[in-house]
Amino acid sequence: MVEPNVIALSSSRERTASTASGYAMLVILLLAIVVQVYGIAQLANDNPSAIALIAVILAPIVILFVACGFYMLQPNQAAAITLFGDYKGSDRTTGLRWVLPWLMRRKVSVRANNFISDKIKVNDLRGNPIEMAAQIVWRVVDTAQALFDVDDYQQFVRVQVEAAIRKIGARYPYDDFEHLEVTLRGHLDEVAVELRKELIERLAIAGITVDECGFTHLAYAQEIAGAMLRRQQAQAVVAARRTLVDGAVGMVEMALEQLSEKNVVHLDDERRAAMVSNLMVVLCGERDTQPVVNTGTLYT
Repeated sequence: MVEPNVIALSSSRERTASTASGYAMLVILLLAIVVQVYGIAQLANDNPSAIALIAVILAPIVILFVACGFYMLQPNQAAAITLFGDYKGSDRTTGLRWVLPWLMRRKVSVRANNFISDKIKVNDLRGNPIEMAAQIVWRVVDTAQALFDVDDYQQFVRVQVEAAIRKIGARYPYDDFEHLEVTLRGHLDEVAVELRKELIERLAIAGITVDECGFTHLAYAQEIAGAMLRRQQAQAVVAARRTLVDGAVGMVEMALEQLSEKNVVHLDDERRAAMVSNLMVVLCGERDTQPVVNTGTLYT
């Protein structure tokens, strides 16, 4: 809620400025130069006619008036036109352009800009310190907002990118070993979409949009990187053991079922337990097992 005594920002909107083609004015400039040369030549030949005097007096004024109104625009470049600080519109027509000399022109690039943020330290959803950096492709879509609604739109982009990265970094955990929620490391594309949405909302006040963004650096901070690496290794070992045990139990179960179905051997509960133990040792052991040949009976 805005306080009643706080003056709100006056939002600007880009509109088309009233400008002229510079090529037609260039012809007028050349004609004025020709007239100036003609008048000077007539006076130099001691022929001070009224036409020669008018040409010498008026031609420099016309030349100065026309020459001061020229400016050029390259592709994907705009010029904001102001009169004594009052915004009169923007010109996006490329080539040689002309406006009245007392109108000020300020050029703005509307091309795509690539910005890579510095590595910043952020606390994720679980409070773990992590390092993040992002690459942003942005461009100006409203020249009036970029020039008149913020002081320095390029610096504004840099500050808002850092703020958005901190906000997105604190919204998700860095990693989830149980794979039950969205994480920064495991869902980079989804998080990048959230970052782009956040940046578009933040930069709308400056007339800037974001075409693309993504993370260039994402890692645990150095002070906890070693501990988290050991945790990841332990989780990986546990997951591998779980998979190995599940497979071994299935193989033992299948072996016992086939022995019973084919009447190969009949085992009581004690021998069945011993056989299960031996098979689990063979299947789950990290080293190769050495077979022992039983030359007696099954019970000796």
